[in-house]
Amino acid sequence: MRLLTIFTGVQELIAAHEPDAVALEESFVGADARIALSVGQARGAVLVAASSAGIACAEYAPASVKQAVCGYGRAEKEQVGKMVKAILGLDDVPAPNHAADALAVAICHALAPPLQRAVAS
Repeated sequence: MRLLTIFTGVQELIAAHEPDAVALEESFVGADARIALSVGQARGAVLVAASSAGIACAEYAPASVKQAVCGYGRAEKEQVGKMVKAILGLDDVPAPNHAADALAVAICHALAPPLQRAVAS
């Protein structure tokens, strides 16, 4: 049911906003394999929803996202949030950190050269 909820939710967002692309950050695989598996399943639901709507999907390594937004591939989360705020002209740093991360991935995709966007797909 959880994966169906994610899938249908993404379908609804795609229908409402008609994006040109879906960009995701590649998964970080930590010490807990159960968490990695759950995240992978959720990402799969997102990718299938986007693909079934004919939306191009791209994935970027965390270091590439940080490099694009902060100019440094090992930037801390706080720095990413501050740079997202500055780039987008926001009044506040996006909260929670996941919101700032998602916006950073979108910025990375928007700034990526066309060839890099094609290869990231």
